[in-house]
Amino acid sequence: MTDQWVSFSKVGDAELVSLTGEIDLANSGEIGKAIVGRIKESGKVLIDLTTVSFLDSAGVRLLDALVGDLLGHGARTRLVVGERGAARMTLTLCAFREDVLTTDLERAAADLK
Repeated sequence: MTDQWVSFSKVGDAELVSLTGEIDLANSGEIGKAIVGRIKESGKVLIDLTTVSFLDSAGVRLLDALVGDLLGHGARTRLVVGERGAARMTLTLCAFREDVLTTDLERAAADLK
């Protein structure tokens, strides 16, 4: 039951994965399975983290694995982290790859065109 943390929609021809709430060891595995099951064939993926209130190291590992797998399969990917917030702070502290981070959904969608 991942509906409380993850939802799916489209922005143009890109898959939009919206995460919300706390992403941690307790739910990251379940969230990862839901995401992979839905977006494995996508050529463009946006992951919106702007309403994530907490992101621990398990959440960072999940995002790192997703981004790595997606890029490895040729899918163009962006993480939407906002100007501030839990996800941006955690990913910045972890020195997450800057080339996939963006501040807003509109900018992220434009990057993938």
